[in-house]
Amino acid sequence: MASIEPRGKNSYRFTVYLPKNAKGEYPKERKTITIEEKYTPKQLREYLNHEYLKFKNEVLSGNYIRPEAMSFKSFVHEWDNKYASKLARTTHGNHLRKLDLHIIPEIGHMEMTQLNEFTLMKLIDGLQRKDGKDTPLSFHSKQDVYRTLKSIFKYAVMWKVLKTNPMDGVEQPKPTDTEEEVEDLQVYDENEIPGLMEIIQSEKPHWRAMFTLALAAGLRRGELLGLQWNDIDFEKNQITIRRTIVLTKGGPHIKKTKTRSSRRTVTLPGSMMEELIMYKEHHENDRLDSGERWIEKEYDWVFVRSDGRHMYPSSPTNRWAKMLEKHKFRYIRLHDLRHTSASLLIAQGVHAKIISERLGHSDISVTMNTYGHAFKSADRAAADKMESIFTKK
Repeated sequence: MASIEPRGKNSYRFTVYLPKNAKGEYPKERKTITIEEKYTPKQLREYLNHEYLKFKNEVLSGNYIRPEAMSFKSFVHEWDNKYASKLARTTHGNHLRKLDLHIIPEIGHMEMTQLNEFTLMKLIDGLQRKDGKDTPLSFHSKQDVYRTLKSIFKYAVMWKVLKTNPMDGVEQPKPTDTEEEVEDLQVYDENEIPGLMEIIQSEKPHWRAMFTLALAAGLRRGELLGLQWNDIDFEKNQITIRRTIVLTKGGPHIKKTKTRSSRRTVTLPGSMMEELIMYKEHHENDRLDSGERWIEKEYDWVFVRSDGRHMYPSSPTNRWAKMLEKHKFRYIRLHDLRHTSASLLIAQGVHAKIISERLGHSDISVTMNTYGHAFKSADRAAADKMESIFTKK
């Protein structure tokens, strides 16, 4: 049978036969193309042969995807197998979480050819948190969804499932003025810190040490969970961040810090070190009491479950929320203790470069952009100090 057959005016069908299968059959893949440009007979033969060889290579290499009536969910399965599953575990897990939570439930049933710019823009604009509160998703999370969709449709065009990329007409989400204002306010000020420390002191030793350390060092949740006891230098009052524990679709994943800036050493105040010394004694007693139930042999985690394994990433977040609710204290996210730490340092006049290094930012510009509001407040305070100098007594 011919590999290239005319199928009507300006239409041709390609046929590629695959090796014999277990049933003794020769499976085949077919594809029909339409010629829209005008060619001489010789040019047409050359073009058809070229396109046929491309199609044949795709089929024989296993990269061909049938475009007919393919649903978004079906294409995502192909995209995952052929591309996403080969990404770093954390990146892959983030993509899958966004798909499972926010994308597949909304458009998974739709055919790829039905998805246009308006449909995808409407999807992103209407994203809601999945915590039962029906509040809009933050623009940071919307950006993550945007990046996942961007990747999926890039490969849909590359693999000839779609002719054009509908995501080209969808703008990347940006924060509204209200969101920017709210972000600026998600910290505790100096007047709230004494009250916060008082309720933290009422917690169990491991939570007390963790929440205090989050504030004192400005650590991310994953960095707190990734601490081992040999990362703490009790003589120099320092901790070194070498790894983080992140939550992927497959569960928690231990991950080494990727960059020089995120792999850093942070000096702690003496009171924080005293807190860690007391907690270490409590930790060692718990370990002895656990006996054979302590199954962790490879790692010596600072913050652990009763069997010695590291805490599950959602545990600190849940405990933090319950603690604040119990004491009727103003709620901010656990991650916002990191922002609070930075804001307190800014208010004390600490140089932005030092703050950037403590937080593990890749560049000082990240610090300046993230805490622009706090730096403006510090600038006004500096102007007031100058005024007191110039004003005659």
